[in-house]
Amino acid sequence: MKKTTEIAIMGHKFMIKSDSDEEYVHRIAGFVDQRIGEVMQSTKSVASLNVAILAAMNIADEYFKSMRDRDEKFTKAEKKIKDLIELIDLQV
Repeated sequence: MKKTTEIAIMGHKFMIKSDSDEEYVHRIAGFVDQRIGEVMQSTKSVASLNVAILAAMNIADEYFKSMRDRDEKFTKAEKKIKDLIELIDLQV
């Protein structure tokens, strides 16, 4: 059941409907607000939309890199498992 949780990002309050618990929603909002704050400190842009877009691009970049790293690790693990199975088959 969706619950409504009030969050604040960039000093603006939002009402979020989510199936997730309130603590999780606040954690996500805090992360986004923190990332926007980091972008605001490192850029000269004062336009809220520009800052939000840059923060979203940074978050998306981290997400895609994380997914790539996960896929690479999975592929390496899969190869090691296959090699071990071949080694076991040779011993039988």
